[in-house]
Amino acid sequence: MFQPKIPTMPQPSGLVTPPAVQPTTITPGTPAPAPAAPEPSRPVVQLTPGTAVALVGAGTAVVLVVGTVLVSLLLAVAVTSASVAVCAVVLRFLIASDAKRR
Repeated sequence: MFQPKIPTMPQPSGLVTPPAVQPTTITPGTPAPAPAAPEPSRPVVQLTPGTAVALVGAGTAVVLVVGTVLVSLLLAVAVTSASVAVCAVVLRFLIASDAKRR
C-alpha cells in the first residue's frame, strides 16, 4: 500500500531524429534613428500647499476611522467577556442552590 509505484515506460516507437534546421542569412539594413530625448519613466509629482493639506487631512481621516474600528472591536470583546462571566456566576449559583435542596 505504501510502496511507491514506478510507472512503466511505453515501448519506443522507433528512432526519432530532430528536425533539420535551415540556415538563415542576415542582411544588414538601415539602422534605426536614435530617439531625440529620453522620456521620463514616471511623471514628477509636485506638492503644493493645497495638496499637502489634503494629504494630511486624508491621513488623519484614515487614522480616525481605523482607530474607531479597533476601539469598537475591543469594546465588543469586553462586553462579550463580561456577559460570559455573569452567565458563569449565575449558573454556578443555580447549581449550588440545586445541590443544597437535595
